[in-house]
Amino acid sequence: MNHIPVHKLNSSADIGLEIHRTNDARLKKQGGILGAHRDDHYIFFLIESGEVAFMVDFSEVTITGQSIYYVLPGQVHHGTWSENTRGWFIAVDTALIPKELRPAFENRLLLQQPYQLDDALLGKFQSLLQLTYEHYQSDNNGAFYVSILHSLLNSFLAMVACGYCNEKTVVKNHSRPVEIAYEFKRLLSQNVQQVKSPSAYAELLNISESYLNEALKKVTGFSVTYWILQEVMLEAKRLLYYSQLNVKEIAHHLGYDDHTYFSRLFKKANQVTPLAFKELYRK
Repeated sequence: MNHIPVHKLNSSADIGLEIHRTNDARLKKQGGILGAHRDDHYIFFLIESGEVAFMVDFSEVTITGQSIYYVLPGQVHHGTWSENTRGWFIAVDTALIPKELRPAFENRLLLQQPYQLDDALLGKFQSLLQLTYEHYQSDNNGAFYVSILHSLLNSFLAMVACGYCNEKTVVKNHSRPVEIAYEFKRLLSQNVQQVKSPSAYAELLNISESYLNEALKKVTGFSVTYWILQEVMLEAKRLLYYSQLNVKEIAHHLGYDDHTYFSRLFKKANQVTPLAFKELYRK
């Protein structure tokens, strides 16, 4: 493949939602069909029992029973193994994620982690998803079919967002530094191919470069320059591993006219050359 495949939700669901039960066989079949890919939508997993592991942007995430996990649009992922897994799979169009809930999912500059459920909360999620699934499977020509479905979906999304916001690893209040970090992450993911200057991102946010650095260091512990480089390197790794583009093509795709400079930058950041990385991870 020349580029990393993108799975588009509208190719399998015309109402912005897909929901079904999942297990080892289905996870393995889906992994075999799709392989490593991106989605243009959110994916949520509720794992009731067993274990399943995914590779998400070069980090392996293991989800055990009674846990929820989500994959953001654009993250490259694929399943690596599962054992005695039972649970739910929910795919959601980005347009259906309420604006007020997005920060709970998207403001993590580091990789999101599974959210563990106690017995009572698991039961609530199971009941809600079963009700949502039954309506999803019902006559879609019925009165208010979509309105009811989206209302049930919003209840699920709000419960998940609430759980993640209550996790100790998440800043609970939307302080100014947190808002800045979230907006910076959004702008970075949209513009990193063309914009790599800290001052340019500060200008887009209408703040000074020093304040942007201060806010990011307070929330994440790292500077603007660090996160720009991480975003560039992450996209470079994705393309090196999952596509057939050569180093020169990848450099140009990421906005570097001089591919030798890009190679030096990659080696400095990752301690291996782009070609060595490609050979190492494709063994």
